[in-house]
Parts: sequence; structure tokens; C-alpha cells
Amino acid sequence: MEVVTANGLDVAYRRAGDGPPLVFVHGAAEDGRVWTPQLEALSDEYTVVAWDEPGAGRSSDVPADFVLADYASCLASLIESLGLGPVHVAGLSWGGTVVLELYRHHPGLVSTLILVDTYAGWKGSLSARELQARVTGVRRMLAAPPEQFDPTLPGLFAGEPPAQFAPLLAEMTADVRRESLRRQLEVMAQADLNELLPRIAVPTLLVWGEADVRSPLAIAREFERAIPDTELAVIPGAGHVSNLERPESFNEAVRTFCRAHA
Repeated sequence: MEVVTANGLDVAYRRAGDGPPLVFVHGAAEDGRVWTPQLEALSDEYTVVAWDEPGAGRSSDVPADFVLADYASCLASLIESLGLGPVHVAGLSWGGTVVLELYRHHPGLVSTLILVDTYAGWKGSLSARELQARVTGVRRMLAAPPEQFDPTLPGLFAGEPPAQFAPLLAEMTADVRRESLRRQLEVMAQADLNELLPRIAVPTLLVWGEADVRSPLAIAREFERAIPDTELAVIPGAGHVSNLERPESFNEAVRTFCRAHA
């Protein structure tokens, strides 16, 4: 683990390999460890960086008034501090929404976008009924007493969680900070980035689990229609966290795309 200061906060990150820069941005209730199979597999060809966003992993607590642009600003500061830009930048779920906001405010730091099982914000991608159901579920989970607090979101995998990553998933879950998760999901619930999608002017890869029930393939198709230069890679047998459930297929899709847009 290494640390940089971004907007007055300590931001931790993992870095491996040497080559064109490839930055990974994790989802809610996760940290940079979720990208372990990507750090291991793709660092033979790329400089792979996986951050712990503010409020996650070994980074500073997230300020109570943080908005989506603040997360994106910290990510931009990390990329600039490491002298990496422009980069291939990949975001999973909530992380994909952060990556879109990064592109909105700092397009010069982005060479390509890799959007993984994500949303244009919950407000931007979900029906009003589904949005309200998720907000209600999140509030119930966050109100649980400490001994019952379980930040694991439902529907992350198509089947059982991959056995080889069970210890990793348990460690990340144990490290989730309740107030950080509250801030993430409050921001996510209000985000709507649909107006940005047609203005994306860099090559974009959509990587989606075929059996994703949290961000179904219908959302991927909406992204595909809206973003001018895009391609869709569907990962068979994978759910929402396709990079862990089918890492070989995921890594191959990312590698092929990044090679094509070196």
C-alpha cells in the first residue's frame, strides 16, 4: 500500500507492473482489494493502480458533505500525483459512476473508459419504484445495531461467491465503515449522469455480467445506445461483480480493449 494526499485527504492505493496506466475504481462496500485478480494478471503489461476511495480501506474517512464531484476530484488528484494521465480507467458499479464524473470534470486525464456492471447513478438508471426499494433497503441496513450490521448488498454474484475469494470478501466486509457507506449510497441514489453519456468522446468498453440482477443487461444496452464509440463485452455466468466471478474472461476483455486503444 502507498498513500498520496488528495484534497487534504490520505488516499491509499495499490500499484503493480510497468506499462500503459490502467486505473481501477471499486464499488460501494468494497475497497481496492476487490481488484486483486486484475492487479495480479494485468500487471504483466500495464501499470495497474487500484485506489481505496475516501472512506474505504486505508484511506481517510470521507467528509460528511462529500458529493460525487469530490470523489472524482480525489481520483483526479491521485492520477495527477502519480504522473499517470491520460489513463485507461475502469469503474465497477458505484465506481463506474465515479469514473463518469471524473470524465465530466477531467476529460484530459482519461484515454478510455471501462464501465463495469454500473449505472448512470441510481436515479439515472433505475425506475422510480426500484430506486425507492433500494433506498428503503439501505436505510434499514444502516439502521441495524452494530451486531446485526451487514453491508453486503444482495445479488452480487450469479451463484455462490467464488470460494477462492471468500476470505477477501470477508475482510473487505469487516472493514466497511457505516458512515462512509451511507455517504456513498446517498450520493448514488441522487446521481443522474444520462446527459453526459452522448458527450463521451473517448473509446468506451462496457463489461457486464450476463446474469447481473443489480445492474441488468438492459442498463448496458442503454449505455451502448447513448455513448458514441462503445463496445459491449458480456461475461457468461457472471453477476454484478464479474471481475471476481469470472476473472479470466474479465481480464481478457479488458486486455483486448486496452491493446486496441493503446
